[in-house]
Amino acid sequence: MDLGLKNKTALVAAASQGLGKATAIALAREGARLVICSRRKRELERTADEIWNLTQSEVIPVVADVSKMQDIKKFVQIAKKRFGDVHILVNNAGGPPTGDILTISDDQWKKGHDLTLMSTVRLTREVLPLMRKQRWGRIITIVSIAAVQPLNDLLISSTIRPGLFGLTKILSNKYSAENITFNTVCPGLILTKRQEELMKSRSAEKNITMARYIADSVREIPVGRFGRPDEIGNVIAFLASEQASFITGENITADGGMAKGI
Repeated sequence: MDLGLKNKTALVAAASQGLGKATAIALAREGARLVICSRRKRELERTADEIWNLTQSEVIPVVADVSKMQDIKKFVQIAKKRFGDVHILVNNAGGPPTGDILTISDDQWKKGHDLTLMSTVRLTREVLPLMRKQRWGRIITIVSIAAVQPLNDLLISSTIRPGLFGLTKILSNKYSAENITFNTVCPGLILTKRQEELMKSRSAEKNITMARYIADSVREIPVGRFGRPDEIGNVIAFLASEQASFITGENITADGGMAKGI
């Protein structure tokens, strides 16, 4: 299927690894031009080279921290200067710290708020005028299964991420008639570096081996395995496509059936 993304300009945040990287690769395979960012210069440049070698799509790496407004402005301005337009924005950021109400400090709550919520608000605010002018755009926000099924040790994430659903729905209500769609994707347990870190801490807390923790976790997933980053990237590439033009204001849960609600 031709997703109609050839020569579209896509911004992908936090793309040096994990879900951001997988998303960037999926978009590049469809012919999109990429501007990707991360705080880690070396890893970001390696990812840009890898994407070019895989797809021959143009990739511009930008060192940026999406919790900082000035970095967000730089990220978008570089894209505008190089390509003149922005068609696709993938909001993404690393997860906030774990902990509980008695151990998480006010500073950690603020950092989690800036990283998880305000990065999406600010990036969207920067690119939306461009999309309105060209009357075409796709804004997709990577959230987390914690937004639909709160997880005890992901208190900040479980508290803040559901707000992204409300933001996405309101933006969809206001701007979808201009051929701009807004959607969220909630990955379940995906084999990323972040997931490995969580598994290590959770298995240590339970005083069991990593192998035992993984086996117990897999039993909670109806498909019987963890997800792969590329499986999330492919969902996002479809939502960014011409074929997904009638899907807006929605949350797509890609979790192998793990979430128990309806």
